[in-house]
Amino acid sequence: MSDYFEQEEVVKDYDNTIFKRILSYIKPYRHLAVITFLALAASTVGELLLPVLEQRIIDDAIVARYLSFNIETAAEKQISEKTAAALKTLSKGSGLFQTEPVMINGILFVPQNQQLRISGDIEKELRAEHILDGEQWYAFKLNENNRQYVLNNPLFIQDENAAALKSNLLKTLSKDEVRAIRGADLDRINGVVLILFISLLIVFAASYIQTWSANLIGQRVMKDMRLELFQKTISQSSGFLSRNPVGRIVTRLGGDVETINEFFTNVMVAFLKDISVMAGALVTLFLLSPRLALVVLVCMPPVVICMTLSRVKARDAFRRQRIASSAVNSYFSERLSGLQIVQYFRRERKSMNDYGALNKELLDSNLSEIRVYAIFRPIVEFIATFTTAALIAIGSVLVLNLTLSIGVLIAFINLVAMFYAPVMDISEKYTILQSAMAGGERVFALLDMEQRIPDQGKREISAVRGHIEFKNVSFSYKTGEEVLKNLSFQVEPGETAAIVGYTGAGKTTITNVLTRLWDIDSGKISLDGINIKEITLKSLRRSVLPVLQDVFLFSGTIAENITLGIELPPAEARAAAINAAKTVKAHDFIMRHSEGYDTILSEGATNISSGERQLISFARVIAHNPSVVVLDEATSSIDTETEQLIQAGMDRVLSGRTSIVIAHRLSTIRNADRILVLKGGAVAEQGRHDELIAYNGLYAGLYRLQFQT
Repeated sequence: MSDYFEQEEVVKDYDNTIFKRILSYIKPYRHLAVITFLALAASTVGELLLPVLEQRIIDDAIVARYLSFNIETAAEKQISEKTAAALKTLSKGSGLFQTEPVMINGILFVPQNQQLRISGDIEKELRAEHILDGEQWYAFKLNENNRQYVLNNPLFIQDENAAALKSNLLKTLSKDEVRAIRGADLDRINGVVLILFISLLIVFAASYIQTWSANLIGQRVMKDMRLELFQKTISQSSGFLSRNPVGRIVTRLGGDVETINEFFTNVMVAFLKDISVMAGALVTLFLLSPRLALVVLVCMPPVVICMTLSRVKARDAFRRQRIASSAVNSYFSERLSGLQIVQYFRRERKSMNDYGALNKELLDSNLSEIRVYAIFRPIVEFIATFTTAALIAIGSVLVLNLTLSIGVLIAFINLVAMFYAPVMDISEKYTILQSAMAGGERVFALLDMEQRIPDQGKREISAVRGHIEFKNVSFSYKTGEEVLKNLSFQVEPGETAAIVGYTGAGKTTITNVLTRLWDIDSGKISLDGINIKEITLKSLRRSVLPVLQDVFLFSGTIAENITLGIELPPAEARAAAINAAKTVKAHDFIMRHSEGYDTILSEGATNISSGERQLISFARVIAHNPSVVVLDEATSSIDTETEQLIQAGMDRVLSGRTSIVIAHRLSTIRNADRILVLKGGAVAEQGRHDELIAYNGLYAGLYRLQFQT
């Protein structure tokens, strides 16, 4: 059953053309896009800065461990040029670190985290030559606060400007001594904490701006798309609606446009953020410790394989889910529209069973989509945990060997968490990307569909006499199935012509082609001797107005429905509405409502009777004062009493106007100036009522069928 309801492709994989076309809607909002990307960059940098700042606090101020290099021994040894250059670089310090190296009596004390700048070969040579010992030290500059505790103290290596002692001896000092010696570390902690706080504020502000601007872009793009779709739809021909169900068009303006909004708010920015965080985290890892960064790289291939497989599985599950959802919605909509028929023919149980089967398919498809993520997320979390465990194991060995600082190891753990969080997010956002591609494809297909009636006429007409001529007119809704076949007839100015015939003879089609809701295949239709294709659509439809068989009134007041499209000041428009209502005998029933002409009509105008709806539609046409009036089955749904009211009003209204009356109820056209009888899309008979009855042809047969007892 789902195959029956599935009429179109519901999933579109990534398409670069659609992607570029979606992005083209950002052009009017380039300033917002720039703000979004700047905020994105600021928040990304801020987030990556946080673990680095934590590492700085730990290594430079909390742990504050130094490695010692005996420069005098190095001068006496025959070390390689590469090692000598490395020692020279270490002695100058690095801009990456706030704490600078300290030279005391020929011994260079370097912050342990700066040891990361030394390769493994250089480190081995330094250790082999006893230039780098295996001790950890605490080195500091001398000042007025700490000098008194250092002078003449055998625990310290010192000169005039700096001092150092082994890290394990710090615990032997008193609190006052530690506070004086490590005063600079406390100041450094306060400074970095302030920077950390400012960074958090920047991240918060940038994230807010990024979220606000991205959502604003999405909302404005959605507004532009809906306006463009609406404008496109209302300018199309009736053939467009006949080939595109209203529900499908509403879905395009609603759900499909919403998926594009999600693309801007939840996909595009999120993808950029995730990719930038992953790339930034990876770069930061290599800057902190290339050896540990390789551990992360080794663990990445399983993640890439897992992402690829989950993407394929998620795509298939998403396709199945959309098809099932479409089937459920279509079936429910159809049964709801035909609820009375379901109840009349006792199909409740069968409908329930069918709907249950479709709903079960939707449930299974949703579960299959959930199953993909239920498997993928734990696998990624396992790999992330495994990577963290490997980092801790390997990093601990490096820390114990004094080749890695504890702050760098902690920063690595945080950065790995930052790296893997986007991995899961990107995979989950892929479904939204697919939905946006599918929605974009359908929206653009609708926008690219060109089935409008060409408004190429240049002539504006005002004083219309109302002479109508159909000359050899042929027309078909579908190729090869002609509805009008070489049809020819004329209606003189001020004449009332009635058109009758069996169902399917082409009566309503005459209304459609006369007002150019459809264009004819061949032949010519003229108004006052002018081909209607040479007249602007606005001018033509202002001069020729129909009263349709299916009355449609909009939600709003009665007055607004009568004056629909009238270009007059409000007071004059209301006066025209009242005069028109009085003309068609609608004024009395309107005033019986408590709000009168300001009575609000519900959707479909269900709060008034069908006869009242028909009278209002008559008043709407009369208020526009057209030169030609077409009554298409205009009294088919009206009771006898209401019909008499209409006839009384219409006799005065149609006086002096050209009118075409299309009716099955032959009693309404007995007084017509001329009656055209259609058969097979052509005129079979024409004349007045009495003449056609006397002729005893097709019209007489139709008349007897209606009035025989």
